[in-house]
Amino acid sequence: MKAQLIAYRKVIDELGNIIEIKVWQLPKPPADKPHGYRYSVVYISDDIRVIGYDNAEGKGDHRHYGKTNKSYKFKSIDRLLEDFYNDIERYKQGGKL
Repeated sequence: MKAQLIAYRKVIDELGNIIEIKVWQLPKPPADKPHGYRYSVVYISDDIRVIGYDNAEGKGDHRHYGKTNKSYKFKSIDRLLEDFYNDIERYKQGGKL
């Protein structure tokens, strides 16, 4: 059984920036994704990813802020999206991420 896409959304915000969300549920969670999800959520401004959360193969759960990577403690899909949207709001207000 393949991973099942359970959420997909791509929108343009009021600033013309892209928000794209992709979440798959895994039939048999591997060791690096014990929560059972593969995901990629990004905020793109001027064709550059300024914020991103993902769990690419072998890298575990992590966040991207510009060129920086930091580990991310995944709790749930709802919490992931809440953290992501909060980061977008901070970015739009000129806050440091």
